[in-house]
Amino acid sequence: MKAMDKEAMKVQYQTFAAGMKTLMLSTIDEHGMPFISYAPFVKHNGNFYIYISKIANHYRYLEEQPGVDAMLIEDESKTANLFARQRARFVCTARNIGNTGHDEIFAQFEQRFGKSMMDMLRGLDFSLFELEPSEGRYVAGFGQAYDIDLAADKFVHVNRDGHSQSAK
Repeated sequence: MKAMDKEAMKVQYQTFAAGMKTLMLSTIDEHGMPFISYAPFVKHNGNFYIYISKIANHYRYLEEQPGVDAMLIEDESKTANLFARQRARFVCTARNIGNTGHDEIFAQFEQRFGKSMMDMLRGLDFSLFELEPSEGRYVAGFGQAYDIDLAADKFVHVNRDGHSQSAK
C-alpha cells in the first residue's frame, strides 16, 4: 500500500474518531465473564478518559480488573454496509484517577458535553478513569485494517493474514 494511501486512511480514522463522543467498554466481571457497556469520553495525550458513577457495574469491574477493551464504532444508520462498519478497537489498562485535579481533562469534558452537565456529575459519585491503550486497530471496511498507536501517532496497514506490513 502506498504511503499516500496510509496517510489518507490515517486522516479518515482521525475524522471518524473525532466524531465519536462515546466508546464501548468490554470489561470482566467478578466471575470472569465479559460485560459490555459504554461511556462518554475525551482523549488527551494518547489516552482515553471516562467519567463514570461508582454504582455502575463497569466502575467496579475496572477497579477489580483494569484490563479493558474500548471500541469506537460507526452508527448503524450512517454505514453503507452493516458487515463492514468503521470501527477502532483498543486494548487498554484502566486506572481510577479520582475526581480532583486534572483540570485540562475536565475542561475537555465541559467543552464536549456542557458545563452544566459536568457541574451536575461532579456533585455526584463519579470518578475519572484513564484508559491507556497498549494497542489499537482501525477497520475502515473489508480488507482495510490498520494498527494504530495513539501515543506514537503510528498507523500501519494490516495484511489479510492479520499481520502488520511494516513498522514505519
